[in-house]
Amino acid sequence: MNEVGIDSGSSLHTVESVGEAPVLRPVSVRAKCSSNVQSTPEIEKKYVHGVYDAIAPHFSSTRFAKWPKVSAFLSSLSPGSLILDAGCGNGKYLGLNPDCFFIGCDISVALINICADKEQEVLVADAVNLPYRTGFGDAAISIAVLHHLSTESRRRKAVEELVRVVKKGGCVLITVWAREQEDSSLIEKWTPLNQRYVEEWIGPGSPRVRNPSSPRILESIPEAEENSAGEQLKGLHANSAKVKSAEVMHPTSLDEGQSLPTGSEKGYPEQQEFFVPWHLPYHRAEVSGASAVALASGLAKKDDKKGSVVYNRYYHVFSEGELERLVSGLDNAILVDRFYDKSNWCIILEKTL
Repeated sequence: MNEVGIDSGSSLHTVESVGEAPVLRPVSVRAKCSSNVQSTPEIEKKYVHGVYDAIAPHFSSTRFAKWPKVSAFLSSLSPGSLILDAGCGNGKYLGLNPDCFFIGCDISVALINICADKEQEVLVADAVNLPYRTGFGDAAISIAVLHHLSTESRRRKAVEELVRVVKKGGCVLITVWAREQEDSSLIEKWTPLNQRYVEEWIGPGSPRVRNPSSPRILESIPEAEENSAGEQLKGLHANSAKVKSAEVMHPTSLDEGQSLPTGSEKGYPEQQEFFVPWHLPYHRAEVSGASAVALASGLAKKDDKKGSVVYNRYYHVFSEGELERLVSGLDNAILVDRFYDKSNWCIILEKTL
């Protein structure tokens, strides 16, 4: 693996190996990063990190299609550009533009091992504390990552990190799941978080469930629906131009007259904190002992009818305008594009300072 520019003015790291994957272990944290942002909440450890480590092989097998908008962004970058993929998952975008260089990172050791097996340039790292020096990359992407961070302050910090690690003039593409799902019936298959989990989050920036619901029986989402809900970005907006690193684009609004479902008609007005199930077939679950541990601890459930272990994944789904508000306070970047595509809110930022 090539040398990675570690921010010597931020935090010190040592490099270890977990299997085949390089892991950067922080020795100290940035002084400017408050402890409540730096510390990973238990709900993320259990229902994001732990889940993706357990389902990594199966998850990876379903993640191969390239989203057209992301592909267009990466293909538009200048030859020789260094692109940083924060939350790279199984690495499906790493190397998409053969004329550019890619480095990916993810919090899941299991997913990073999958990338390492493909000889991709990857490391284990946290989205709120990226291990690169300031201005290291020419562009950065964060695809379906921010919605796994459980507080507004952590989501904002992740955005700040993405902007920090790119050069002046560099662009950052961010996509998140939308509260306004095109197929609003999918929300019925999600489990709204109840008070038990809300109580874990105390302090500024903590999410609040506005209309707590009683616990519901967990339902698994068929893979076809799962892919449609969260990972397929298709149907480019006619008015959206390709991103060019030296070109500033104007914000793109929704098509005139287009209306989005809110889900309120389904009984969850303004609800944004959910558990979204992942259906792991029994024969896949047996590959790793993680599922047995998860079942014993109550972090997963059996679905004998479908022959699977069902895991809960934590999501904060974004409402319309929320992603723009999250980045509105940045003093070193401007919003150059925004769009809604296949149940995802997406923005492109350009670093100005």
